[in-house]
Amino acid sequence: MMADSSVHNGRQRRVRSRVLGGRAIRAVGAFAAAVAMVVGSATGATASGLGDAATDHVAPAQAQSMGFIGCSMAENVAQGYVAVGGTRMWGPYGTGGLVVQSWTDPNSSAWQKFDQQKSRFGTPTAVWVQICVFAQQGATYDEVKRLIANARQHTSANATIYITGQPLYPGGNVCFLAGANGPQLTDSLARQAAADSTQNVSYPGAFQLQNNEVADGCHANTAGQQSLGRQAMAFWN
Repeated sequence: MMADSSVHNGRQRRVRSRVLGGRAIRAVGAFAAAVAMVVGSATGATASGLGDAATDHVAPAQAQSMGFIGCSMAENVAQGYVAVGGTRMWGPYGTGGLVVQSWTDPNSSAWQKFDQQKSRFGTPTAVWVQICVFAQQGATYDEVKRLIANARQHTSANATIYITGQPLYPGGNVCFLAGANGPQLTDSLARQAAADSTQNVSYPGAFQLQNNEVADGCHANTAGQQSLGRQAMAFWN
């Protein structure tokens, strides 16, 4: 009987040991899982988080975070840009007739218009500077450099500056307002600024209008505006 009792007690102890051991293993496993969940939440290092990190793309630029200066030709671009769904750059804001000389004085009425837009949308992180001329006045490189400096003065020293001339007409159209070589002059000045390391500006390319996209010899018709808008989307969106 004593032997049977000893055997029985030994079996009970082994059973209790296995049960307690199983519980301990499950407790450790649960604790480890909880720690992994906390760490994963804090660092984004869950399995799905690692997959997201591998496929994330740069977020699109914030809407209305890019301003512009120029004349009615810039307005044409802005009109088309909005029409084709562009959101990064401001829409048109009444810059007709505001050629280079309108923007050389940082306190001019042209810059006051710009600042009104800035009050609506916040200080832009990027500015498109369009070089736009009347035939009689033309433009000089010194004037272009003042436009760039003023754009930074009205935004920030670190603002991204894109610079272009007014649209070119590959079909041979002549813009009577800018003169026979006016558009080419503005494009040349934009390229010069981009090549000047002291200016820290980017030249994305030349806008173009085909003959059937022109309304009055200079400005874009509806189809031309949309064409310019698509070109702008390609340049800086």
